[in-house]
Amino acid sequence: MDTWQDLVALVKEHLEAASSSERGVFATGIAERLMSWHEGLPEDERAGFTLGLRPLLNAVWEGVLGDPAAYTTVNRGLAEYMLSDYCHNDRQVGPADAHEPAAAATLNAAYAYLFGCTDFAVWASGRATDDQHLEYLAGAELEEDDLLDTDKALIDELKRQLRDLDLIAARSTELRHALFGLPILTSVQLRTELRTPLSSRN
Repeated sequence: MDTWQDLVALVKEHLEAASSSERGVFATGIAERLMSWHEGLPEDERAGFTLGLRPLLNAVWEGVLGDPAAYTTVNRGLAEYMLSDYCHNDRQVGPADAHEPAAAATLNAAYAYLFGCTDFAVWASGRATDDQHLEYLAGAELEEDDLLDTDKALIDELKRQLRDLDLIAARSTELRHALFGLPILTSVQLRTELRTPLSSRN
């Protein structure tokens, strides 16, 4: 049986072998699941900064699925973040809002789309294994007296990511040139075949 360390290594190996476009789609799928989870939290637990990144995430989706017009929107959104107080090197002194899992995953997805680097996709992957999110996954279907099993949730999440990578790889031919634009019908097809299943919490 694979350990979580083995699965983390496998996810990274798959990402290194993938095209930059495939990495962008993968990171965006992670960000979408985390954002949807965050949007479903009780109102007093939601973070304004995170919710404010929804338009950026929507633009990243458009970009990774073949709309080149999204590039400018994503570029501008990241520039605004980088010029804000939320982007800092002040350790615990500056605001920590951008470290919230959904926010961090969205920013990494945007970077992955613009630059295609493996690291950004790996970092997005890691946000889905954040302790807070694992506790949510572990407790989502438990009865009140059951104990949380975050180790199982971690392994299940990583296996989910590997399945997502296989799904994305099956569309590698269409995705290879997504950054430069795809025919509208191809983009619509990819929304159905990729965005919908990648966004699902199951």
